[in-house]
Amino acid sequence: MFLLYLVPKYRFSVIYEVEMDTQTLAEVANGSSLSMWSMVWSSDTVTKVVMIGLLLASVWSWAIIIDKIATLREVKQRSRSFESKFWSGGSLDKLYESIGNKPADPMSAMFVAAMREWKRTNIMKSKTDRGLRGVSLQQRIEKAMAVSMDKEVDGLDTRMGFLASTGSVAPLVGLFGTVWGIINSFNAIAATQSNSLAAIAPGIAEALFTTAFGLIAAIPAVVAYNKISSDIDRYANRLENFATEFSSILSREIDDTAIRAEMAGE
Repeated sequence: MFLLYLVPKYRFSVIYEVEMDTQTLAEVANGSSLSMWSMVWSSDTVTKVVMIGLLLASVWSWAIIIDKIATLREVKQRSRSFESKFWSGGSLDKLYESIGNKPADPMSAMFVAAMREWKRTNIMKSKTDRGLRGVSLQQRIEKAMAVSMDKEVDGLDTRMGFLASTGSVAPLVGLFGTVWGIINSFNAIAATQSNSLAAIAPGIAEALFTTAFGLIAAIPAVVAYNKISSDIDRYANRLENFATEFSSILSREIDDTAIRAEMAGE
């Protein structure tokens, strides 16, 4: 009889404690003390620095992503416009004069560099060394286009290193914040001598929040870095193809000029 009297009281005590823990969980989950910004500003200095740093890295990454996407779109459009003029069959000298010293895209910049080198050399100057002049001119033109292409591609690659660094470092920084938050949770348990949800919830929430901030900063940076790098590589291959084709055109022009000079007896 005594045991039967105790069992209902024990069951009632367990149910009451479970109900209290559930109520505490609901209060913690719905309370304003664990809202996003309140957790950021109420956290300790280390956690606050981690979360704000990751947030700033995410904002700057998005600024770079938007700028690169817009720049590449504009560069590709201008390059298509230049290619249509280049392959239209018009005079290259007139095209060069229309562009002047202000090329609008990397492809036209390579064209200007090659034409500038072409106009600096007069292969008709001497009959004896005309062949050597033609070979030397061809090499200088190819070198000028290569230097121009490297310069333009380097300009497109500017600030891409930040995206790569953010994609690789941000998860580790978030993991550091997670470890720090868990340490704070254990310190709260030791200080309050209680393992209730109210004692450990803030530290666990901060830990999970820093992990989320790290992923928010890293995922877009990695995806954008891979996409933009692939686009830049394809555009660089397009520039290399143009350089090869234009070099072949100038090489034929050099040979034709030398042949005409020989036929004229110069």
